[in-house]
Amino acid sequence: MTQREALEIAQDAVKRALQAGATDAEATLSQARRFHVEARETTLSKLEQSTGRALAMRIFARGRRVTLATSDLERDALDRVIREAIDQARYVAEDAFSSLPDACGAYNGDLALFDEALARRDDALKIEDALAMERLVRAADARVVNSSGSHYNDAETLTALVNSAGFSGAYAGTRASRACVPVAQDGDVKRTAHYGTSARTVAALDANDVVAAIAARRAVEMFGARKPPTGRLPVIFERDVAASVLDDLFSAVSAANAAVGNSWLADRVGERIGSELVTIVDDGTMPGMLGSSPYDGEGVATRRTPVFTRGRFETLLYDTYYARKLGAATTGNSTGSGIGSNNFYLHAGTQSLENLIAATPRGVLVLDTIGFATEHATGTYSRGARGFMIENGELSHPIDEFTIAGNFADMLGAIDAVANDLRFDGAVVSPSFRVGEMTISGN
Repeated sequence: MTQREALEIAQDAVKRALQAGATDAEATLSQARRFHVEARETTLSKLEQSTGRALAMRIFARGRRVTLATSDLERDALDRVIREAIDQARYVAEDAFSSLPDACGAYNGDLALFDEALARRDDALKIEDALAMERLVRAADARVVNSSGSHYNDAETLTALVNSAGFSGAYAGTRASRACVPVAQDGDVKRTAHYGTSARTVAALDANDVVAAIAARRAVEMFGARKPPTGRLPVIFERDVAASVLDDLFSAVSAANAAVGNSWLADRVGERIGSELVTIVDDGTMPGMLGSSPYDGEGVATRRTPVFTRGRFETLLYDTYYARKLGAATTGNSTGSGIGSNNFYLHAGTQSLENLIAATPRGVLVLDTIGFATEHATGTYSRGARGFMIENGELSHPIDEFTIAGNFADMLGAIDAVANDLRFDGAVVSPSFRVGEMTISGN
């Protein structure tokens, strides 16, 4: 399906909704071609390829909103589901804040979202990627005795959005990933680890040998781990774990959570909360990045939005609905059904992770967290963790079965070092950073 064909289907759906009695309507046509291969030992354990398309609509009728989704694009079927949706609208409460955006548009620039080389890549090369990673991860260390699979994934997507306010736009994108999940054994102890890489283009992915080597190292480096002593120590969050901390923070900057009192940042815009090193941005206009797009899920142009600037909290992130409800303006963060990130990231520093470790006389390097224990209303943060003890500026020994805990406001305020290892391999990313002091619960 071409972009023009996708737009025609979406335009026709909007037209049919208006003819059926809608006061306004929006239609999003999505198509995705996906490929996934998983290898275990010397054979393929999974090989999947699919192409799917679906139409999602928001229909507004007399102050009420209903949604529908269908993969049946035949005209009679589409007419039927649209009529049923409009009929069901009478059971929905009126909502003065629910309608199309006041101003739609698209970012005017080349976002480099589509990789022709990926689209033309031979399936045999994708299969060899998975088999090669599996061979390499098992050969990397004799203690790697099994695997939960080595994976290659890619996708080509097409999105077209049309609404009755006059907006019409379409774009295509690609993404690919490689990942290994080795299982290592030392005596009676088994350890499982994971490492992956994702990007818009094949060329931007870590090579097969790099993925396998890092995954194998993560699997074996935790042998001999023990609990650390309980106390208050500096904590360094390695890049991947730091991204999960930012993911929790994103929930607090979502206007949807602030509107219902489930955000510790509600009513704190303008306050200095973080340290001078905390500059966090949401930006959907970065060429080639996984979180970039010309417009958001309701046809509002994406943009660069500073969320924290040198520790000062600048803004919540909004879609049209919650912007109206809270008396603000949309920041182009709609997913079509809620509020989501574009490229949400902490600005990188100038030091390497090794420099951060060397500058920490005694502390903890966190490489992995376990469980879910964040209270977004209060900002309380608590996670089970694994990592390394730092002694005299060096990694001393692996540690696990401990908990790190703190409060988000205190954590942001105590960030005293940020590394230069930021990598845009997701929509929410972060460089490694150090929090000056947190509670460690171990022995």
